[in-house]
Amino acid sequence: MPPLPLPVIAIAGLACETSSFSPARTLAPAFHPRRGPQVVDEYPFIHRETPLGRAANWQGALIGHALPGGIVTKAAFEELAGEILSRLSEIQTQSEAGIQGLWFDIHGAMCVEGMDDIEAELLRRIRTVVGPDAIVSASMDLHGNVSQQLAHQVDLITCYRMAPHEDEMETKERACRNLVQLLATEARPIRRPLKAWVRVPILLPGEQTSTRLQPAKGLYALVPEVEATLGVLDAAIWVGYAWADEPRNHAVVLVTGWDLDVVTKCAEMLAQFFWDAREKFHFVAPTGSLADCLEKALSSSARPFFVSDSGDNPTAGGAGDVTWSLIQILARSEFQNKVGPTVIYASIPGPQAVDEMVAAGIGATVTVTAGAEVDDLHSGPITMAGQVHAIRSRDRDAVVEGVLRVGSVFVIITKLRKPYHHEHDFTALDLQPRSAAIVIIKIGYLEPELFDMAADWMLALTPGGVDQDLVRLGHRRIGRPMWPFDKEFQPEPDLAPLLIPMSNKPFRVYMEEPEKYSRSAWAEVV
Repeated sequence: MPPLPLPVIAIAGLACETSSFSPARTLAPAFHPRRGPQVVDEYPFIHRETPLGRAANWQGALIGHALPGGIVTKAAFEELAGEILSRLSEIQTQSEAGIQGLWFDIHGAMCVEGMDDIEAELLRRIRTVVGPDAIVSASMDLHGNVSQQLAHQVDLITCYRMAPHEDEMETKERACRNLVQLLATEARPIRRPLKAWVRVPILLPGEQTSTRLQPAKGLYALVPEVEATLGVLDAAIWVGYAWADEPRNHAVVLVTGWDLDVVTKCAEMLAQFFWDAREKFHFVAPTGSLADCLEKALSSSARPFFVSDSGDNPTAGGAGDVTWSLIQILARSEFQNKVGPTVIYASIPGPQAVDEMVAAGIGATVTVTAGAEVDDLHSGPITMAGQVHAIRSRDRDAVVEGVLRVGSVFVIITKLRKPYHHEHDFTALDLQPRSAAIVIIKIGYLEPELFDMAADWMLALTPGGVDQDLVRLGHRRIGRPMWPFDKEFQPEPDLAPLLIPMSNKPFRVYMEEPEKYSRSAWAEVV
C-alpha cells in the first residue's frame, strides 16, 4: 500500500511592531518579502533533512518582517496581503488535497492606516482562500496582541517566553511541531482544541516586563509547567504592545488543549498570577533623565558604561531619527575635546550627511546635518562638524554607515535607521565598545551581547515615539480601567477564561450568540 501523501502546509505572514505615536510610516519594501522556496530556506527546522521537514510538504507563500517602526500604510498592506492571497491560491490549486495547514508567521503588533486588529483581518482574508478546514498555527512575539477575533480564527497559537527574545526560533519550531502533530491525527475531520482566553487589564512596556527579572521571570517560568500538564497542548502569555492605541492593546493569557477543566483552570491561574504581580513590575535597569544617566556614567569607574536612549528605540517602533539626546550630549563640555571620555553614539539617520562623508573620505573634516527628517516633534535636525572616522556599505538595514568624530564622541550616522545589537555592529566600523567610556544606544533593555558587555547600565527616559512614560503619550482607545493608567479597580477585573469557539465556526455567530460558548455550554459539547 503506497504511503499517504504528506500534508501540504503553507507559510504566510507579515510582521512589524508599529508605534501609533510615531509620525513615521512603513512602506512595503521595508518588509523585505521572501517568497516561495525563500520562505522555507529561512527556517532550518523545516528543511527536508529535519524531522519536521520530512513530516509535511512545506510551501512558502510570502512572509515579510519589517524593522519596528511607524504605522504601515494601507497601500503597503494591501499590496503585500494581495500577494499572499494570490500565492496561497496557487498553492491551493496545485495541490490535489489543497492546503491542509497554515503556519501564520506574525509578530502581532502591526498597525495599518485606518484599520484595527490587522493580523485578525489578514487571517480572515487568508481563510477565504484556504477554507475553514485548514488548521492554522500562529507564532507570535510576546509583545503582540491577541484579540478575541484572532484567537477565534487560529487553531493553535503560541508566543515567545523570553524577553529579550532568545527563544524566537524555538517558539516558531514549536508552532510548526504542534501543527504537524495535530494534522497527523487519524481522526477526520480533525477535532479542534479548546482555547481558554483571558483579557488581563495590564499594559506595560517591555522594559518593565523582561524575563531576566521578577516577577516576569517567575510568571513565564509557569508556562512550560502548564504546557506539561495532561490535557494541555500549549500555554502562552502576551504582555501586549504598549505604544499603539487600539482596543486590543492589553495583556492576554491563552491556554490550548483538550480538557475543559484543565485549560480553564490553568488559564485562570496564569492570569491571576499576572494580575496579582502588577505592582511588582519595574524597569529592568536603573532609570533617570539623560542628564542623570550621563552624570552617573561620568562619575563611575565601570567601563564601558551603557546608556539606553529608550524613547526613540527603533526596535520598539521609534522612528530612530529623534535628535534630542544627541543635541544634549554634544553640548556637554566634557565631550567637546578629543582627549575627553570616549563616547560611542548609535545612531542617527542622515542620508545626505552620509553621502557627504563618503564623498569626503575617511580622515576628512566635514560639517553635516542629520536627523529629524521623520520625527521632528521633539527637536530639529542637528549640524555637526567633525572628522570622518569610518565608512561601511551594503548593510541590510542602514545601507551605508558613517562614523563622525565630534570631540570625543563617535557618532554613527546611517543612510537608513538601524538597530545596534551586536559587538560586530561596532567593530565593523573600527569602533571598540569594550574600551569606550560610555556607549549610548537607541534601545530599551539591552540585547544579550550588549548586556554581557556592559560593566554598568542605565535606562534614560528620553522622548520619542516609544516613550517609556506611557501616560503622557495620550492613549485614547484602549479599554479602561487599565493598569498602570488606572490604579483603582472596583470591582476587581473578571479573569474567568472565555472559551473561544472552533475556527471553522463563523465568528459572527460567536459575536451574536456568545452564550453558546460559555463554560457550561462547552461542557456539554466536549
